[in-house]
Amino acid sequence: MTHRPDASAAPDAATLSNSRFLKALRREPVDATPIWLMRQAGRYMAEYRALREKRTILELIKTPELAVEVTLQPIRAFELDAAIIFADILPLLAGMGLGLEFVQGEGPLLHNPVRSAADVERLTVRPPEEALPFTLEAIRLARQALDPLGVPLIGFSGAPFTLAAYAVEGGSSRSHERTKALMMGDPQTWQRLMEKLAEAVGQYLKAQAGAGAHALQVFDSWAGQLSPADYRTHVQPYSRRAIAIAKEAGAPVIHFGTDTAGFLEDMRDAGGDAIGVDWRIDLAQAWERLGDGVAVQGNLDPAALLAPWEALRARAQAVLDQAAGRPGHIFNLGHGVFKTTPPDNVKRLAEFVHAATQR
Repeated sequence: MTHRPDASAAPDAATLSNSRFLKALRREPVDATPIWLMRQAGRYMAEYRALREKRTILELIKTPELAVEVTLQPIRAFELDAAIIFADILPLLAGMGLGLEFVQGEGPLLHNPVRSAADVERLTVRPPEEALPFTLEAIRLARQALDPLGVPLIGFSGAPFTLAAYAVEGGSSRSHERTKALMMGDPQTWQRLMEKLAEAVGQYLKAQAGAGAHALQVFDSWAGQLSPADYRTHVQPYSRRAIAIAKEAGAPVIHFGTDTAGFLEDMRDAGGDAIGVDWRIDLAQAWERLGDGVAVQGNLDPAALLAPWEALRARAQAVLDQAAGRPGHIFNLGHGVFKTTPPDNVKRLAEFVHAATQR
């Protein structure tokens, strides 16, 4: 179990730096494997649903005090080793000039998608302090609440490719045919788009670290749609650029993608102190391929959290067995928590990971 200090005696920066989450990112030995979960704050929690009854998701994101409240909900409820700021990857695109709307039952909609060189030229890379001030303020406020608990805070952004996919498709897509057609058919326009996105992502992440985020995660949720060759040619240089800019702030970076087993080494070479992997590859195999130079985050199938506890525990133990107690493992899911997840399973999972790995 995580032992948190009394809120009346806030830990200093050195204490937070020695949290098991940040130590694991540095591949240092820890007293127990750290755990946090993607989408650990959100719609599976009754507390979140109560807020959403009164506010839209963009209202929650753009009201720093409410974003902090959502960020804290899972920290209050479960023994998690890191908080992640409540935000979304798409307001960055809105800050560049795309009209963003979340449609009930349909997901995100971008009203003026990027389909031509002229569309790319209209995109503006504004300073994150101007384009996304609400999330930066939420980070500052979240630090005030989390520091007394000794819980580090993660900031994040979508990766250039994943943001490009939303920008070109105009929303979610299963096949990303418009995105691939632009990438393959007009590489010059694609390059200009990715250059702008890499700069915007890098500066946004760097600003989040400046506002107080202890670590940063880059979500490349759609990179697994690509061939290894296309990833190397059309995506890797821009992910590398974004991560390099982010690293200027000194915070460690987690580089995460889904369905990326075909080019894990290329993701590693694009940058990141840790590589996040999903359940489509055994953790032990992924670690062998990645080598000892990076930490590894993952990789429980989020569907396991829907199973009875005994089945969930067995699958969690299998992930821990593959990690084999090596320094640098951060327990997480291979994607976000499903909205139908029983909160008690999240609670029991966090407690189990700590108890099973005490050293």
